[in-house]
Amino acid sequence: MKITKITSHVLQYEMPEVLGYSQQYYDKRTTHLVEVQTDEGVTGWGECFGPGNVARANKSIVEQVIQPMVQGLDPLDKDVIWHKVYNLLRDHGQGGMPIQALSGVDIALWDIVGKVAGLPLHKLIGGAHRTSVPCYGYGMMLRDEPIADLSARFEDEAATIKDMGFVATKMKTGFGPKPDVQLCEAVRRGVGEDFPFMVDANHAYTTSEAFYVGRALEELGAYWFEEPVAPEDLDGYRELRAGLKINISGGEAVFNRWAWRALLENRSVDIAQPEVCALGGISEYLRVLALCHTHFTPVVNHVWGSAVAVATNLHLLAAMPAMPGGLHPWEPMLEFDTTDNKFRDDLLTVPLEIQKQVKANNGRVTIPTGPGLGVEPDLEFIDHHRIDG
Repeated sequence: MKITKITSHVLQYEMPEVLGYSQQYYDKRTTHLVEVQTDEGVTGWGECFGPGNVARANKSIVEQVIQPMVQGLDPLDKDVIWHKVYNLLRDHGQGGMPIQALSGVDIALWDIVGKVAGLPLHKLIGGAHRTSVPCYGYGMMLRDEPIADLSARFEDEAATIKDMGFVATKMKTGFGPKPDVQLCEAVRRGVGEDFPFMVDANHAYTTSEAFYVGRALEELGAYWFEEPVAPEDLDGYRELRAGLKINISGGEAVFNRWAWRALLENRSVDIAQPEVCALGGISEYLRVLALCHTHFTPVVNHVWGSAVAVATNLHLLAAMPAMPGGLHPWEPMLEFDTTDNKFRDDLLTVPLEIQKQVKANNGRVTIPTGPGLGVEPDLEFIDHHRIDG
C-alpha cells in the first residue's frame, strides 16, 4: 500500500453571533480536515488545530511541504513517516504550524491503519478502559458588552449548560482580574453551590494578576484554572501551582514530547491538557500521555474543532489508563463546545449526537466502535463549506 495523495480541506462558515476569548473576537468558524488517499482505495481522515488564516497556512504545509516527503510511502509505517517529517521540519519549527500540519496527517494515517486492520483506534492503542466518558460543556464566551450585562448572560448560560446534562462546565475570562472575578461569581450562581465549573483564561494574565483571580476561584470552589499565564512562562505556572489550592491546568499550546518534558519536570500543572490535533497527532500524543503519567499528572484532553477531532479524542480517552488505579479511579472528561459548530454536528454521514447522548446517559458519551476513527465525513458537506478551492 502507498500514499498517493494528501488533500487539505479548509472549511468555514459565518457564525450566528460574534464570540471571543481573551485574545480575540471572531465571527467565522473554521476547520481544517486532512484526507490521505492510498493506491488500494483506503482513505484516512485527520484534523489540524488552527482557525482562520492559520488553517490556510497549515494547508500549504500539508500539501506543499509534507505531501512530497511522504508520497509513495506505506501509510502503515506511520511512526517512520512521523519521524521523517519531523526531522526534516525541525530546523523550521519544533512547534506551531509545522507540527499542527503533521498532526492532521498522522491522525489520518492511524485512521487508515484501523481501517486496514478492521479495528477501532482504541483497540490499536491497547483497548478501552471505559466504554463511555463523562462530558463537560463549555460556553460563556466573551462578548463586547458591559460586564453587568455579560454577568447576567453568563449566569443564565451556565444554568442552561447544567440543565443540558453535562457533568461540569467551563467559562472564558479575559477582561481583567476584577471584572473577570465578577463573571466567575455569576457562573457560580448559575450552576449552584456544588456543581463543578472551570475557568479558562487563555493566558490572559501576568503572574500577579493570576494570583488575584486564582484566590477568588478558591473561594468559589472552582475545579481548575486553565492557562492562567503564557505557555512560555513555566516559572509563573510553577509559582501559581505552589501558591494556590485550585488545580492549575494547561498544555494546549505545548508541542511535542520535548516541550512537554520541560513543562512536567518543572511541576507546572496539576492537570495536563494536550491537544492531539496540534502537538504532533496520535503518535506524539501517546508519548506525551506516557510522560504525563510518568509524572503522575492526570490528563484531560483539550478538544477543539470538528467531529473528526471529537471522535479521535473519544478513542484516546477510552484507551487512557486510570491514573492512579483503584476501585474508584480519577476519570478523564471529554471537552465539548456548546456554541454553534456545524463542523462538529453536521459533518459526518452518521452524526455523533454528543448533546443527545449527554442528556440521555447522565452526562456520558459512548466510544465509536467502527474501524479507525469510526466516523466518515460527508463529502457533499465538505464541498459546500470548503474555501480556497
